[in-house]
Amino acid sequence: MIKIFKYIFILILINFNLASAEPKIAAKTAIVIDFQTDKILYELEPDISIYPASMTKIMTTIIAFDLLKAKKLSLDDKFFISEKAWRMSQAGYSSMFIMINDQITVENLLRGIIVASGNDACVALAEGIAGSEQNFVDMMNLKAQEIGMINTHFANSSGINDVENYSTVRDIALMSKYLIKNYPDYYHYYAEQEFTWDRTGGDPITQNNRNLLLFRNLGVDGIKTGHLSVEEYSLASSIKKETRRIIAVGSGFKTMASRANQSLRLLNWGLTNSDTFEISKKNNTTFEFKTWLGKEQIVKGYTKEDVYFTVDKKDLRDFHVFLEHSGPIKAPIQKDAEIGNIKIYNNDKLLKTVPVYALEKVKKVNFLLSLLTSFNYMIWGDV
Repeated sequence: MIKIFKYIFILILINFNLASAEPKIAAKTAIVIDFQTDKILYELEPDISIYPASMTKIMTTIIAFDLLKAKKLSLDDKFFISEKAWRMSQAGYSSMFIMINDQITVENLLRGIIVASGNDACVALAEGIAGSEQNFVDMMNLKAQEIGMINTHFANSSGINDVENYSTVRDIALMSKYLIKNYPDYYHYYAEQEFTWDRTGGDPITQNNRNLLLFRNLGVDGIKTGHLSVEEYSLASSIKKETRRIIAVGSGFKTMASRANQSLRLLNWGLTNSDTFEISKKNNTTFEFKTWLGKEQIVKGYTKEDVYFTVDKKDLRDFHVFLEHSGPIKAPIQKDAEIGNIKIYNNDKLLKTVPVYALEKVKKVNFLLSLLTSFNYMIWGDV
């Protein structure tokens, strides 16, 4: 068993302020997760049902991003604006302020949804993609099932008042991770601070993103605000620091300012009270093993999955990673054969085992050299 040297952590650097008390969050429900490992860093009633309000729009954009990724839709495609979509902009809701019978590109509709939180843009995009908003909502619910959002049901594309439009902060965190992980080419829209809509028949309209954390230069790059009088204020947010990302979702904040400040407290809690370590990158990180009777003295190993691990800082001194195998690997060795394991421990408790596979084929030496090597080992004990 070999300890992976770069994961023997220098404990003298973290002997102070290892952890602080859990934050006091002024919200009805909240959750904080590590993006790489899904470890829950904080939770406050994470499974109570909420009205997700405009956080619903995350799923609306996921449906569009799916089609864009599959080349079944283009950012330059244009959709006609129906009376139903136009009336959403006249009803006092958050709007992009589209005009009836106008033609608007998919990209502008997406920015109108993400940045301006336009309910009119949601309906226009839904009708353009699926023919009707109800058809589009069916697509949203199927996608929610695929993602694993077991306590969610969508009733419209925008999140406006409807008792059948419900979710939980846990499900929204799951949806948020899915968004960031699967659509890196489009997620940047969520970091935009403003959107100027050069509308037909009027002066351009510039609207700021309602996510106040985007303006603080802290590394927050999304995700989506929400507000309904019955639910008060909500926010799905994400912060990236170097290679680490944290997602926080909260609902029931009293004001817009509280929504931003409390969400930032959640994000900072996740960053400062835990660490996430990259142990192996799928098909990329390599580990070296000695061989026995192989034409090459070393065989390289790899993992078929990304291996990350999140540790509370208070537990960091008891966190250990070992590369385990049974002595030199006897040749012949087939490519992709399992040759060892990464084992992760907290104190003496085994937390995770990940197989390591041979990156290459290693042939056995010829008979005479094999005989000589074996004889040498019996006499001198020297592999």
